[in-house]
Amino acid sequence: MNKMEIERIIKRMADQIKKENLENTVIVGIKRRGAIIADRIKKMISIDIPVGYLDITLYRDDFSKIGANPVVGTTEILFDIDEKNIILVDDVLYTGRTVRAALDALVDLGRPKSVKLFVLIDRGNRELPISANFVGKKINVKKDEMVEVRLKEIDKKEEVVIVKRWNGKEKT
Repeated sequence: MNKMEIERIIKRMADQIKKENLENTVIVGIKRRGAIIADRIKKMISIDIPVGYLDITLYRDDFSKIGANPVVGTTEILFDIDEKNIILVDDVLYTGRTVRAALDALVDLGRPKSVKLFVLIDRGNRELPISANFVGKKINVKKDEMVEVRLKEIDKKEEVVIVKRWNGKEKT
């Protein structure tokens, strides 16, 4: 996918959110790329709606396998989530483990009324029974491939690419 396709899908996500009853609604982006997409959605809906950013590093079930010095970011949710309708945003839905970790992190912050998941890409091959309420694009990808969403704020370019994995890492 190129920049224009990504922009079109995010606009469609924003249009979908506008159709929701936005009373008592907040947007939470899963860091890093989900947070960027959440910001873009907020700009496109043109409604004053709180946006927060969730770091799930400490909630991952593979935290002990990440490495000796995992980078733990900060969660920036400067509003109460109790009884709020949360729109949870991420870039890629794969096994469901990131979303499970995000749900655990959210519950530690409060008790939301509801959580709806919006993802840019669903690549399938779920390990947990998690599905998105809104999927920008569904892509069939083999297990030895990765979907990478590259955004200008982090990667200096806009694209979604499929790359081969070798020994658990991207082929260079």
